[in-house]
Amino acid sequence: MSDVHAVTNDPDEISRRTFMANATIAIGGVVGVVLAIPIIGSLLPPRNASAGSWAPLSAAELDALQKATDKPVKVTFTLKFTDGYLPEQSVPEYAWGIKVDPAKFKAARPDIFNKAGGAADVPYDVVNMGFVIFSPICPHLGCYYNWSDAQNRFMCPCHGSQYTFDGTHIAGPAPRGLDPLPFRERSGAAEVTWIIYQSNTPNRIVVSYQA
Repeated sequence: MSDVHAVTNDPDEISRRTFMANATIAIGGVVGVVLAIPIIGSLLPPRNASAGSWAPLSAAELDALQKATDKPVKVTFTLKFTDGYLPEQSVPEYAWGIKVDPAKFKAARPDIFNKAGGAADVPYDVVNMGFVIFSPICPHLGCYYNWSDAQNRFMCPCHGSQYTFDGTHIAGPAPRGLDPLPFRERSGAAEVTWIIYQSNTPNRIVVSYQA
């Protein structure tokens, strides 16, 4: 009678057993990772958890805004934020500022003044100090757009969305006009902070708000 517990030297049997053992280990590892993700996620605070700083514009940039007429001004600033338990980080950013007549701008962009809800639900004052500051992020899919002097409009290089000086959407797949950023005067200085809206939707849905 053969011994069922005898060790086999058959190469095919050894390969089969090795494969099964490795597969079991791999499956167990995947299951462990899947189970650990919610736990790890609950321990890590979200990015910007303690953010909320306002970034001052330089005196030169504020002066350029005050002297602006029919061209936007590219303003730069530094965002400060925390990411999980990492030390505070600083990231350079920019935005587009325009000098406006408040009444005329309100007539041109009713979508961001009508507080009834939907696309107009902007949780801060849009015009401050006679200026509007636009996020540099295209509302379509999050690319950064630029101003074209030749075309006299804002143009996104990714998918061709275009906007007028006041941020009105006039061409391309973007579902809404440009999004304004919070902007204020504090102790004689102009300050801006960061806000991100959900992309590719006609409604302005806040994803991240630092103010």
